[in-house]
Amino acid sequence: MYEMIKENKGNMSVLQMCGSLGLCRSDYYRWLSGVAGVDGDLELREEIQDIALEWSAYGYRRIRAELRRRGYVVNHKRVLRVMKEDNLLCLRKKSFMKTTDSDHKHLIYPNLARDLELSGINQLWVADITYIRLLREFIYLAVILDAFSRRCIGWSLGHTLEAELTIGALRMALGTRRIGPGLVHHSDQGVQYACYEYTDMLRENKIQISMSRRGNPYDNAKAESFIKTLKAEEVYMYEYEDMGEATSRLGNFWWRYIIKSGYIQL
Repeated sequence: MYEMIKENKGNMSVLQMCGSLGLCRSDYYRWLSGVAGVDGDLELREEIQDIALEWSAYGYRRIRAELRRRGYVVNHKRVLRVMKEDNLLCLRKKSFMKTTDSDHKHLIYPNLARDLELSGINQLWVADITYIRLLREFIYLAVILDAFSRRCIGWSLGHTLEAELTIGALRMALGTRRIGPGLVHHSDQGVQYACYEYTDMLRENKIQISMSRRGNPYDNAKAESFIKTLKAEEVYMYEYEDMGEATSRLGNFWWRYIIKSGYIQL
């Protein structure tokens, strides 16, 4: 087939012929040069780099779609591998979406977490919310971490920022842990954490309520740090197509995070 391309390249472009035959241009040029050890992905790498630099917000799926428009027949796994090798997965400009609404009439609680000296699990839980970009929409993630073990013990994904999002994460945490007296739950002052449905559930389980000072992310540093790691090592690396894929990948991330960081697996 390569001989045929060589003989007919005056009639059609190499790109068109390779596309019609399901071949890679780089493989053709490698065959043409006869040089052993030439990177088979060289031309693809150059094309991916051009696209990634032109559209820095593109993930591997959008880059694959653009490659196909340009005549390259390549699957998403190969594009993802090349982008990982060339460190092209974190060029996305991070947009900001507000997830904390502190302008409400619910009771605000003092910060109890800053005076705690932790010696074991189930002494302090920290909670936070972030957003995740899918291909065609945004979804929201609520997490609850045990501050001592750094393990994610409750999480919930949703299409809105209604209270059910945080309540879902709290239900999971309560279902996975046996708690005793003295447990403190710490969050920001967002309405999802201050609403009656949420605070009543905490009181019913004899959990003390603690909140950060308004506009002070350092008061909830453990949760903020976890969200930052989640975004850098998982969310920005992959472009989730839908809620199902996000749920699957995030479920795997919690365990990878524990093992990689060396945190206590409790």
